[in-house]
Amino acid sequence: MKSTKLYISHLSALLLIVFMFSSCGSSEKKAEAPAAAKNGPTKVEGYIVKAMAISNRTELPGSIIANETTEIHAEISGRLVYLNVNEGKTVGNGALLAKIYDGDLQAQLKKLNVQLAVAEQTVKRMGELLKIGGVSQQEYDLSALQVNTIRADMDIVRTSIRRTEIHAPFSGTLGLKNISPGAYITPQTTITTIRQNSQLKLDFTLPEKFTNNMKIGQVVDFTIEGNPKNYTAKIIATEAGLEENTRSMNIRAVVTNNDGKLLPGTFAKVISDFNADPNGLMIPSQAILPQARGKKVVVYHNGIATFTDVTTGIRDSALVQIVSGLKAGDTVITTGLMSLKPDAKIEINKINN
Repeated sequence: MKSTKLYISHLSALLLIVFMFSSCGSSEKKAEAPAAAKNGPTKVEGYIVKAMAISNRTELPGSIIANETTEIHAEISGRLVYLNVNEGKTVGNGALLAKIYDGDLQAQLKKLNVQLAVAEQTVKRMGELLKIGGVSQQEYDLSALQVNTIRADMDIVRTSIRRTEIHAPFSGTLGLKNISPGAYITPQTTITTIRQNSQLKLDFTLPEKFTNNMKIGQVVDFTIEGNPKNYTAKIIATEAGLEENTRSMNIRAVVTNNDGKLLPGTFAKVISDFNADPNGLMIPSQAILPQARGKKVVVYHNGIATFTDVTTGIRDSALVQIVSGLKAGDTVITTGLMSLKPDAKIEINKINN
């Protein structure tokens, strides 16, 4: 009985050892299968780079300004005796808008007129005496000098009289008047404003990244609040440099389709495409691998993963513009990027459009 129990014990141990070896062999086979799969090409998805029209419509703030605008001021101080400011009316270039009291200057001019007449008679008599030797040449010259001096004084007074008159510097529409006749004004007093609204301009700022794409003569579109119409303007000038604080350039354009509803000072939304490219290259944003310096993409080349440096441009919600580093027809990898290494074997499982 004892020998039978010993036999059963040895048999059980033998079966256990056989089972353990069998399990180990099965585990090794199972381990070998993934290893073999791991050494094979990684299956990924790709995207074929193709040229397409890229539009980057940008909305920028702007302002409508008059072609010409200025405040009307007097050149001298004095009492206002005449005011011809019809608010909101159009006046021509040189129209008399206001007049300052000039009675004292007119009196000085009359006095000089009398002195001039006497001086001219004296010169005439001196000339006749000079012919017969009655006076010297020096005496004649002094009398002639007196005439010229009086005439110069009269020119000074006439200039002062003209300064009492305030004229329109150009044709335009008058604004609201700020004074009334009889008021004492100085050169700091604003009488009114005048604007030339027949031709309007559009001022806006352009970010630094778009400045290389802007050209004189380029047409931009803009809209104003409460008006569905689309207006256009042609760029005529730019600032010589960028604003240091905003890194933007001031642009001026002339409105080309003014319908009379635009007013100076109106806020405008400038909409234009300063970075259009009819043959741009766009790839899915998930294909970009950010690096410490620059960006890379993985390009499929004869079954090998090739890491390539790229320069990106504009982007939208799904695509990124490639400025350099790729060409049309290249296939970039869009999945499994984190597990890929340079020169790794890959297999395209699916091409996405």
